Amino acid sequence: MTQKQAAEKLFLHLTQYRRYECGESEIPLHIAINIARLYNVSIDYIAGLSDDKKGLSRSALSDKETKLINGFRKLDSTKQGRVLERVEMLQNNDD
Repeated sequence: MTQKQAAEKLFLHLTQYRRYECGESEIPLHIAINIARLYNVSIDYIAGLSDDKKGLSRSALSDKETKLINGFRKLDSTKQGRVLERVEMLQNNDD
């Protein structure tokens, strides 16, 4: 997609879109959201906070995966280590 096409889809003037893309102007949140939707990437990716284009979103995870991650985050580092060891053990048992 060209800059002109992107600017048209976002209802922006081409010059302003170029300024956002080149980092000459800060992107307002509502426009960053629209850009993320246009390119089907995460806001973190747009902001340069992640190299993961999709990000880790609830929509990408099953309910079980979301529950597991939320539970894992509540554990202290020692217990997180035990969980990771157990996962590795279970994976090795499948071989």
